[in-house]
Amino acid sequence: MAETTVRIQDDLFDYVNGEWEKNAVIPDDESSTGGFNDLARDVEKKMMGEFADMAAGKEEAPDKYFAQAITLYKQALDFKTRDAAGIKPVLPRLAKLQSYQTLSAFSADMAELSQNLYLVPFGGGVQPDMKDTSKNSYALAGLDTILPDTTYYTPDNPQAKQLLAVWEKMARKIIAETPLSAADQDQYIKDTLAFDQEIAKHVKSREEWADYPAMYNPTPTAEVAKQLAPLDFTGYLKELLPVVPEQIIVADPRFLKEFSELFNEESFPRFMHWNYLMELLGNTGLLSNDLRLAGGEFGRAMTGRPEAPSQEKHAYRLANGHFSEPIGIYYGRKYFGEKAKQDVTEMVQDMIQTYKERLSGNDWLSQATKDKAVVKLNKMVLKMGYPDHPKKVYDRFHVDPDKSLFDNIIALGKAGQAYNAEQLTQPVDRTEWNMPGHLVNASYDPSRNDITFPAAILQAPFYSLDQTRSENLGGIGAVIAHEISHGFDNNGAKFDEFGNMKDWWTDADFTEFKKRTQGMIDEFDGLKVAGGTVNGKQIVSENIADDGGLAAALATAKKDADVDLKAFFLNWGRIWREKARPEYAKFILAIDVHAPNKLRANIQVQNQDDWYTTFDVKPGDGLYKKPEDRVKIW
Repeated sequence: MAETTVRIQDDLFDYVNGEWEKNAVIPDDESSTGGFNDLARDVEKKMMGEFADMAAGKEEAPDKYFAQAITLYKQALDFKTRDAAGIKPVLPRLAKLQSYQTLSAFSADMAELSQNLYLVPFGGGVQPDMKDTSKNSYALAGLDTILPDTTYYTPDNPQAKQLLAVWEKMARKIIAETPLSAADQDQYIKDTLAFDQEIAKHVKSREEWADYPAMYNPTPTAEVAKQLAPLDFTGYLKELLPVVPEQIIVADPRFLKEFSELFNEESFPRFMHWNYLMELLGNTGLLSNDLRLAGGEFGRAMTGRPEAPSQEKHAYRLANGHFSEPIGIYYGRKYFGEKAKQDVTEMVQDMIQTYKERLSGNDWLSQATKDKAVVKLNKMVLKMGYPDHPKKVYDRFHVDPDKSLFDNIIALGKAGQAYNAEQLTQPVDRTEWNMPGHLVNASYDPSRNDITFPAAILQAPFYSLDQTRSENLGGIGAVIAHEISHGFDNNGAKFDEFGNMKDWWTDADFTEFKKRTQGMIDEFDGLKVAGGTVNGKQIVSENIADDGGLAAALATAKKDADVDLKAFFLNWGRIWREKARPEYAKFILAIDVHAPNKLRANIQVQNQDDWYTTFDVKPGDGLYKKPEDRVKIW
């Protein structure tokens, strides 16, 4: 490690990453670099090379799914054809929207419009029922805002005004390519911004969405239909789904309650103009290169990226976005070693055993709750590397080389939407993965009680056969235990061993858990970082998982005779390495349920007693916390 003037006792993150940060260069088409980003960039570069070789005929596509992805990639990369077509591919869809002059006419065709991927005044889809995850249910939600979160829409917010000005400039440039008159262009943009402001008044914030159980509000379908009047919601469901369910899971009750304030006869023209703009702007990535670049201006402004992705990277990402699971399986089979898989699988088993031991020694849980927690751990399913085969939906996907890129993307979306609707009467497939094998990430799914570790994250600094076990435990070990901890965070704690939302705690235990959870909220809430002020409530579930993950990984490491806790903590600091653009720091702070990386590195270690003994951290040091102030949950 390069010499540094920073003391580890004052700032672990800067001690480990400071010299790197000074010299790190963020690529012009990205918002940040380091850690996860560097690995993801390497995976993408590797897979882009594979795509280029297959497209050129130097390699054979490994299966029918990958072959479809290559066809889509070649179409996306054919900018000669795309540039010649310009805006024309989207014009028939825009004309379709313009044909609806009355709310009743729109309502009558609403199911057909939804099946063809047009927006309707609410969101909805089929997903596992939180109370009985063996079956599926239909869930209803609100609409998205232009800005990243409702919190932006406060009076006189300078950042909101600045971003909306960028959005408006972008929208004016693109709508000018349509057949609309100049006066209509002005009106459509004005109405879209007005409707967007109204949406923000009636939908959940990111903080509210972070509370998973609050999304479960079963409501009789007849009651939902009444609230959505004058739309014919029952007629919509009859056409959209195989059967009309008796109840709807309302994810955002306030949106439903206040729906008539947002959508009514008077607001219908504004809604249709908003719909037109969303359709137009949402499809610029499928049109000419000029429109692709123009359509990304707002996103680049929000995240600080000076440049758009190259044409090759754009084409790869488009194909990857629609065929991610088959691509991930190919990546896993080619680049993921069995030795690493076996080693990390054993690490997961070690971590679960550590959790059981820590539960048995827990001094604030009753035996009844401990026993239930162990049952949940025993039932936790591990998904390591990549799935054996793609989801069934991929058998519905067909890319026609004789059709345009635009038409193929619409066809893929329609096939996916139709498949989702059909699942209402099908049992939940618990073997499905929620991440592809080439994604640098990991996850816990409370509705399935499973943990997923894609092959791509099993690389240094998280994991390497060349790193010591202590280093690996400070990296992937802590990530593994983090995902296990999600089963017992403020959301996961409300789901049982089968992923069903159920009270399995004693009242006294859950009261104590909430008290400790509040301690975690308070520990982070109001902290100042580069992007602004931290919202402790929004990030509490991830912080609980970080805290439990670090504690369990430490306990596992200490079982080894040759444990090196200095190496453990140094690698913990290393995995959170990140350098971000100022715009991105603001953006991610507003929308993310994770704490900023520097805080993840620095604050969590302060809750671990081993931190103090390993580096002789004392009162007065920057990373010292009094024993009574250290937050300990798991």
